[in-house]
Amino acid sequence: MTLPTTSPLSIQTRDTSGAGILVRVHSIKNEALSIKSFDLRPVEARELPRFSAGAHIEVTLPNELVRHYSLVNSTSESHRYVVAVNLDPASRGGSKFMHRGLANGDMLWISEPRNHFPLDVSAESTVLFAGGIGVTPLVSMAECLTSLGRRWEMHYFSRSADRAAYVDVLDALARRGSGTLHCHFDDIAEAKVDFSACVGVSASNAHLYCCGPSSMLDTFVEACADRPSSHVHLERFSGAVESASEGGYTVVLSKSGKTIQVEQGQTVLDAVLANGVNVAFSCKEGVCGSCETRVISGKPDHRDSVLGPDERKANRSMMICCSGCNGTELVLDL
Repeated sequence: MTLPTTSPLSIQTRDTSGAGILVRVHSIKNEALSIKSFDLRPVEARELPRFSAGAHIEVTLPNELVRHYSLVNSTSESHRYVVAVNLDPASRGGSKFMHRGLANGDMLWISEPRNHFPLDVSAESTVLFAGGIGVTPLVSMAECLTSLGRRWEMHYFSRSADRAAYVDVLDALARRGSGTLHCHFDDIAEAKVDFSACVGVSASNAHLYCCGPSSMLDTFVEACADRPSSHVHLERFSGAVESASEGGYTVVLSKSGKTIQVEQGQTVLDAVLANGVNVAFSCKEGVCGSCETRVISGKPDHRDSVLGPDERKANRSMMICCSGCNGTELVLDL
C-alpha cells in the first residue's frame, strides 16, 4: 500500500552525510507488520552511484540523526535506492521518524553506498540466514545470485509470518532461478527449527551470510567456529563488544600535526573531536565503518564489527569510534 503524498519537508541546509546526494521520497510501502520500505530517487536528473549486494547508505534525517540502512533493491538499478525500516519500540528517533515523520515528496541527504558485507559471487555454494529486518541486505544478495544463475539457499527466521517482509519477493526469486527459501516462524510450530542445526548442515565449502539480532549472530559465530573465516560473513546492527575507553595512551595525528592524550573514559574519536579535528563518524558502535582511519604505526585494540580477522591482523586501519590502543602510542592518518 502506498501512503498518500503530503507537502515536502524543508531541504536541509547542511549535508551531514558527507556525500551530498539529495533524494526525494518517491513512495512508501507497508512491507510487513511494523516494516515500511522507502523508495528514494535523486532530486536532480542523474543516475545514482552503482552499488553491490550487501551495501548500505547513510540517511541524514531532518532531525539531524544519521542512520544506516541496507539497500534492498536490485544492483542493476541506478534510478533509485530502496531501504526498509523496522519500527523499533526502543527507537531513539531514527525508525520512529522514518515511520511517522516522512511522507512522499520529502527530501533527504544520503551518502553514497558503502559495503562492509559484500557477496562473493564466485562461491560454489551460498547460504543466507536472515533474522527479522536482517533480511534486507540478503534480499539484494538473492536477487544478484538469481540474475547470475547461481544457486542459493535462505533460512528466514521471524517471530511471525506477518512480521516477515519480502517473503513474496524471495519466493519469486527462488522460483525464477535456482534458489531455495526456508521460512521458520515462531508462531508456526511445524516451521520452527534449531538455528545452529541449520548452520551445521550447510555444505562445508559454502559461504554463509547472516544478518539479524545480536543473539542470532553470536550463535551463528559459534556454529561456524570450525569453518574457514573467509567463508563466514555477518553484519551487526549494534556493536558486539564494549568500546575501548580505558585511555592512557597518545595519538599522533600525522596530517594535522597534533599529539593528543586519550584520557580514561574517552575513545579515540572523543579525544580527536575534543581537540577540534573534524572527522567522519556516525554510529559510534563500530558497525557502520564511517570513521575508518588509516593506521600509520602502533597496534590498535580492535573492537569493531566491520574488519575481518585478516584485516585486524594487518592493522592498516581502525574504527576510531570504538577501538583503542594496545600500547602507548598510535599514529593515525588524520
